[in-house]
Amino acid sequence: RLNSRVILRVLEEDPKAQRWFPTKIQEQLGADAVTAVRVSHALFQTEDLARACLEKVKSGSDFGKLARSVSACEQTRDEDGSIGWVGLNDEHLDDLFPYEARTAALEQKPGDIVLTKSTKGWHLVKVDDIMTRMTPKQMQRGKLAGLGVELPSLAEQLAGMKGKQPTYTLETMGCQMNFADSERIKGQLEDLGMREATDQEKKSANVVVLNTCSIRDHAEQKVYSALGPHARRKREGEPVAVVVSGCVAQQEGEKLLRRIPEIDLVMGPQYSNRIKGLLENVMDGFQLVATDPLHIMEDQTKPRRDSTVSAWVNVIYGCNEHCTYCVVPATRGVEQSRPKEAIRKEIEDLAKEGYREVTLLGQNIDAWGRDMVPKQRFADLLTYVCDVTGIDRVRFVTSHPRYMSPRVVESVASNEKAMEVFHIPFQSGDNTVLKNMRRGYTRESYLAIVQRIRDQFGDRVAITADVIVGFPGETEEQFENTLSLLEEVKFDACMTAAYSPRPNTEAALWADQVADHVKERRLKTAHDLVTDHALIRSKAYVGRVEEVLVEKRNVKIPNQVMGRTRTNKQVFFDGEIGELIGKMVQVEITEAACIQPYWGNDPWNGALLTPPALFVSPLAALAFKRGFGGDTGLKTGW
Repeated sequence: RLNSRVILRVLEEDPKAQRWFPTKIQEQLGADAVTAVRVSHALFQTEDLARACLEKVKSGSDFGKLARSVSACEQTRDEDGSIGWVGLNDEHLDDLFPYEARTAALEQKPGDIVLTKSTKGWHLVKVDDIMTRMTPKQMQRGKLAGLGVELPSLAEQLAGMKGKQPTYTLETMGCQMNFADSERIKGQLEDLGMREATDQEKKSANVVVLNTCSIRDHAEQKVYSALGPHARRKREGEPVAVVVSGCVAQQEGEKLLRRIPEIDLVMGPQYSNRIKGLLENVMDGFQLVATDPLHIMEDQTKPRRDSTVSAWVNVIYGCNEHCTYCVVPATRGVEQSRPKEAIRKEIEDLAKEGYREVTLLGQNIDAWGRDMVPKQRFADLLTYVCDVTGIDRVRFVTSHPRYMSPRVVESVASNEKAMEVFHIPFQSGDNTVLKNMRRGYTRESYLAIVQRIRDQFGDRVAITADVIVGFPGETEEQFENTLSLLEEVKFDACMTAAYSPRPNTEAALWADQVADHVKERRLKTAHDLVTDHALIRSKAYVGRVEEVLVEKRNVKIPNQVMGRTRTNKQVFFDGEIGELIGKMVQVEITEAACIQPYWGNDPWNGALLTPPALFVSPLAALAFKRGFGGDTGLKTGW
């Protein structure tokens, strides 16, 4: 291993030199961090049989079925080998799962399947969930400006509400991962007995959560602006807990408390489903900072979903890529894949609740399973969840070009429920810029992925992307290479962003920053081009009959509904939401247009996206392609 001083000297000489980063959560935790694991096992008397069964599991055999058919453990065999939660000192389990087996299990993480020996024989052990000791920094709440006195604890203040139910409000900024985290936070808050504040109550809610984004500077500054009114409420003695979660919280940590001492809880994204325990300490008058790494456990409370039709399902957290411009590895941590059984169980539960569509989420979804023992593949997971009864559509984001496997394309092609849409950010069309970004692929390899997808699906596919302009050192010629890639691919939609220097990223420290006015010009040029392409791609739908899943009312035109095609195009048409929500309908596309784009604080400092939209005339009494869920066609006159 290189001496740290050697690494520092290399970086001083070449700021773009290769760096070394942790890639496993175990590398960031202390030896006693894990307090318990939830496990299943199959017991064997011979090593040969145990290893043969391990090979079967590696090749895709279902662990539970295998345990039920061949395990020598009579106590757990009929429960698919499930033991439940175990800790190192659970001596009452010695006759079932001895100390040696518990020791081995506590060294693993969710999704791992390992072989270990004990006094009982050979155990094939599967870790289903994990509990990590939370060690937030905790401080007694001090005096605040305004009242000049110490406030009573929040619990004491809420006790004076005369039986009224405490309320919360939550503002979500940023990506799909943040929206999924917010749903989990809401579930935790409601399990504490709170309810979401109405629009009229938001300014007086008892718990205020800002789930933040730090991908660009404008998004970060928005947090401080949003905190002002709630900090003022606290200084005036109102019973309110102020919580900052998400990526800004992870990035800034205790500095947030120094800047805005009215904040009660600062917590990183990895604590989204553990806010309940943290808030209990806040209620007792403490300020907490929870940003240390930890194993992300399965949800103990049910997320409060924002939709009744489509649901987010996390499959992998974090990112190991460390692109030189990106804050995600620092704010969301190393990659942690969820076990495939947990993912499927969540999707099955959603189907029982009436959901029709799920979107599998990951910052780098193709990396799912590579941190597990034995390693697993995302393409296999996609196939595994596509046969859940009741779920008709399965989407996934985001794919990384470095890991985008032909197997994923084949899995989408072979599974009717997998939607023909691929979100694959390319970020730059120039190989030198891609190398400086540390993206790990070339322009040529990216275009080969696009060609493979279009060869497979023809024009019945959507490919979307992200691109950054004005990256440090980007020349006009290199920017032209990005434009030529846009021309060659013609994406269905593309998020365009001007490079924004972010804390704790390498590129922010480089000397060759591009001037703001240049970034602004390049952003507008790229945005205009992708808007033209998106409209061209959408106009190809005019005259087609498309299957649309109706999601919600068109808020701007109440007598219209909004749904999406298989390729994720938004579709608007006349209809009654109460009758159509959650239904698959056949519609004829009559018009294509682009929705007004949204901007950041300034054009060059924000991001631009002009999503295409389709406008249609509903077809009368059409038979459905697959007859999902007993749907009936639209009636004449609707």
